Amino acid sequence: MKIILAKPRGFCAGVNMAVSALEKAIERFGVPLYVYHEIVHNTTVVEGFRRRGVTFVDSIDEVPVGSVVVFSAHGVSPDVRVQSRNRNLTVIDATCPLVRKVHKEVKNFSWHEYQIILIGHPGHDEVVALMDEAPERIRLVCRESDVDAITFDTTVTRIAYVMQTTLSMAESEKIVRRLHDRFPQIVGPDNDGICYATQNRQETVRCLVKEADVLLVLGSANSSNSRRLSEIGESLGVKSFLIDGPEHVDLATFQGTETVLITSGASAPESVVQGTVELLCRTFSATVQERTLHEETLQFALPRELRE
Repeated sequence: MKIILAKPRGFCAGVNMAVSALEKAIERFGVPLYVYHEIVHNTTVVEGFRRRGVTFVDSIDEVPVGSVVVFSAHGVSPDVRVQSRNRNLTVIDATCPLVRKVHKEVKNFSWHEYQIILIGHPGHDEVVALMDEAPERIRLVCRESDVDAITFDTTVTRIAYVMQTTLSMAESEKIVRRLHDRFPQIVGPDNDGICYATQNRQETVRCLVKEADVLLVLGSANSSNSRRLSEIGESLGVKSFLIDGPEHVDLATFQGTETVLITSGASAPESVVQGTVELLCRTFSATVQERTLHEETLQFALPRELRE
């Protein structure tokens, strides 16, 4: 067996900042400590913090008055911020700066009276929060056919689009082209709305998976960017698996002579990657070659509340 270990992989700058912020908050405030939604979409990370006494909630009403709450990397709606103030909570905002940028774009377009189209996946934490920034002006699309179903009053002349940061580049490009076909006057963000880390990981998999018989993506099922990576492998005809860690590797599916491409989503810790590599090396005497297509050096500062 030959293992190709893709790089970049794993934690992006936003995830690294959010996880570090929660670590720092535990150090400073102790537990109990609350996080609104999962800090990042990864089972290993979340369960690790839960064992240390962190409580993850889906409603601010679940956080006791006067407690400390950390906002997840995916961002929160204006209403959640108001509720937090009303409950006298100490807030640590670990929203990824790239997600925060999309919130600002939505607010700016709404302020200038644009009708806004959000390209994203229904129910994703990032999308839910963005929709609440301008509920009376924003519409969600997740496929080209959704674009065809949009109707605007003939008096509407200002139309804009924004997008979830963890989308498939190929699919989002198709949707954007369809939007321009239907609404020639439409405007978009200043630059590509998909985050740099999502793009880098997708491009790396698209390039390297052509050499592989099997693709293993380390990441959780609720991680949008991780799912996109496995979908790329499947779309190119390579057997692809999205798994949380080495304990989910089905060794019976391997013959021991395959070339296996291993990568991880932007919220998956390196420990699950190394555990998987070690398992395959131990079982099949696999050789490992790390291949780098992009170097990532971007870092985000801790939330202001933890720097003061």
